Amino acid sequence: MTESLNTRAEILLKTLIEQYIEGGQPVGSKQLLKRSGLSVSAATIRNVMVDLEQMGLVHTPHTSAGRVPTQSGYRLFVDSLIQIKPVTPVMSQEFAASFSGEVDVDTLVFSASSLLSDVTRFAGVVMVSNTDQEIFKQIEFLNLGHSRLLVILVSEDGRVQNRVITIDREYSPSELVEAANFFNETFSGQALDSVKMMLLQRMEKDTAGMNRVIKEAISLARQAFDDRAASENNLMISGEEQLIDIPDLSNNETLRRLLGSFKTKQDLLDLLERSLGVEGIKIFIGEESGYKAFADCSVVTAPFCREGERVGTLGVVGPTRMDYEGIIPIVDITARLLSNALSS
Repeated sequence: MTESLNTRAEILLKTLIEQYIEGGQPVGSKQLLKRSGLSVSAATIRNVMVDLEQMGLVHTPHTSAGRVPTQSGYRLFVDSLIQIKPVTPVMSQEFAASFSGEVDVDTLVFSASSLLSDVTRFAGVVMVSNTDQEIFKQIEFLNLGHSRLLVILVSEDGRVQNRVITIDREYSPSELVEAANFFNETFSGQALDSVKMMLLQRMEKDTAGMNRVIKEAISLARQAFDDRAASENNLMISGEEQLIDIPDLSNNETLRRLLGSFKTKQDLLDLLERSLGVEGIKIFIGEESGYKAFADCSVVTAPFCREGERVGTLGVVGPTRMDYEGIIPIVDITARLLSNALSS
């Protein structure tokens, strides 16, 4: 697309988009003349604006003589015209402090999503790729009373997942310890998907001849695995409530679809999974996502790694009128810091 734009048109389009991102109001020719630094007449700028509008890069709202960028205009800006704002050394140190200390994977993921939301004032999201390939380390059962049992699943990489399950009888502390010991001795060191498969196979067999402890351990663990709701627990969202106050997303129907998508999570999971195989930053602008819920949003994403292997994607969800030049480096450095923390 930039091949069909001359330098003057590129400067004016870039200036218009930056002005609109900053102020949120349609940008007129006089504003462009003042801000662009070009030695041209207002009439020349108006002619260029007509050309850009015919190319589908800007459009004129019905109530204004000024123009605003289209999603195609944003795409051209992001791909070819953007000037990334470097993260300051002070900000880099502050970001790094969020990932310092001996913490587990869940805490790191929460820190990343919260950091992205706090800094950008949009929604911060982090997806850890499916944990089925994680290595099971141990399980622990804790009686909560009132027919409830807390099951703690721990994987080799330190990820801790807690599940509360309903039981049909009360267990003594010694019974729970004995059941956990059997399960850990039998399955520790194996992939979670293999453990689940073996649980299914054992449950399908005749349990009449099984030791009581074995039967109880398998039954309790099977219920915990069934209740994992993997896709939901692999996605952390922070700050989605901040989107409610953004004028660009103030339409009730827009908000309803967007917040509904955050609740079901599947659309967002799909976008983040599509970004997992991409090198560096990937941006979905408006309808590029393919989901109506994100038609007025942009999603800026980056994959993160553990010991060189990609294990998830993080990003920011906000309006298409966002500060791409500032948000892209924030997403990038957060992904790199999370990768370092997971690998250390």
